[in-house]
Amino acid sequence: MTGPPEPRPEWVQAINRGEVVPIAEVARLPLGRDALLAEARAGLGLDDGAGVGAIDGDESFVDSLDVVLRALDEEAELTLIGRWMTRRFLVRLLEVRFQLAAYVQADPGVRDEEIRAPLVVTGAPRTGTTILYGTLACDPALRAPEGWEFLRPVPPPRADRFPDGARLDLADRELRMMATVVSGLDAVHEYHGRMPKECLSAMSFAFLSEEFTARYHVPSYVAHLTTSDMRPAYEMHRLVLQVLQRRYSGVRWLLKSPVHLHALPTLLSVYPDARLVVTHRDPLTLLGSVTSLVATLRWAHSDRVDVAEIGRYHEQLYLRDLDGLVTATEAGALDPTRVHHGRYQEFVTDPMAAVQAVYAGLGMELTPDAERAMSAHLQARPKGAKGAHDYDFADLGLDPDVERARFARYRQAFGVREEVTA
Repeated sequence: MTGPPEPRPEWVQAINRGEVVPIAEVARLPLGRDALLAEARAGLGLDDGAGVGAIDGDESFVDSLDVVLRALDEEAELTLIGRWMTRRFLVRLLEVRFQLAAYVQADPGVRDEEIRAPLVVTGAPRTGTTILYGTLACDPALRAPEGWEFLRPVPPPRADRFPDGARLDLADRELRMMATVVSGLDAVHEYHGRMPKECLSAMSFAFLSEEFTARYHVPSYVAHLTTSDMRPAYEMHRLVLQVLQRRYSGVRWLLKSPVHLHALPTLLSVYPDARLVVTHRDPLTLLGSVTSLVATLRWAHSDRVDVAEIGRYHEQLYLRDLDGLVTATEAGALDPTRVHHGRYQEFVTDPMAAVQAVYAGLGMELTPDAERAMSAHLQARPKGAKGAHDYDFADLGLDPDVERARFARYRQAFGVREEVTA
């Protein structure tokens, strides 16, 4: 969605008019820290002595929580259903923090779980990270965290009861909600509980996450996120993985998120033996596509959707990231034996050849069983099966010639061909 938004379903409009009283009453409750913490404690049967969900006594996350709550209340201009969904989202994050804190206290050895040589897919959004991630996840030698695991990681999953049906149902209800509130979201980005989930969902338990900036207009939180040390978010991410693998052995994680581009040094300090797969695409195309995705997510929560503003924000964000990637690569800051670069057009033209190049580039074995599973996965998901994703760079209000010049260094460094001709 980069043009005018499609009308919401009538039942959503009725909720936003306040005609569905139970939801409206909950939606109008304050998004205050004390109220949300009390609700999370009550839902878990905890008393006030449980505190704020500090893990190992660390309450520093509260600062970020306060910033995002104030931004949601004062800047996001949430509709009633937007406030209702947001409250459920926030309470779930706080409930899981309490659960993680209790689990670490009961089983401190979980902190000794080693996360060995994770394979991390990153790159700017809409460059093929999701389809590549889902394809690689078909390799039985790799384990990609599923949606329900990242949303509700406690207690550790069991191999003989996988997936946990109750937690999967809870995750599916949350993940599918936005696609029922707005039309066409599945064509842009599909969400459900058994899909491999990206790292943002684990980082959100630290309240340092672009899940908030994607769903909401929250400029003060954007400023906070931009200037924050992201290590607490990555340490939270590692803890979630440690919990998820506690009842398994020999796990090699497959992970994915575009946000890792913002913080590669932090990612590699937490996972020093990580292998990276970086995807590339014409920046003008990805700007139109990511703006469409974010506009659709925000339309699920608010009537305030400024496409040009969203486009300008991502132009600045990814100009910095992609230029920084060139600088880091040219300076030798990234070990070339542990980084593979792939282009979106290569994957579209011959996806299995692109996958084979990933394995060859990183010195990994691609077994015949994995190849067969990947091919079947791709055949079952032809491009456009969920509908057409329509967007137009012209809607962003950016000058294509200016943007081509700004991103020229990046395109030249990684051999990225132009797709936008207007």
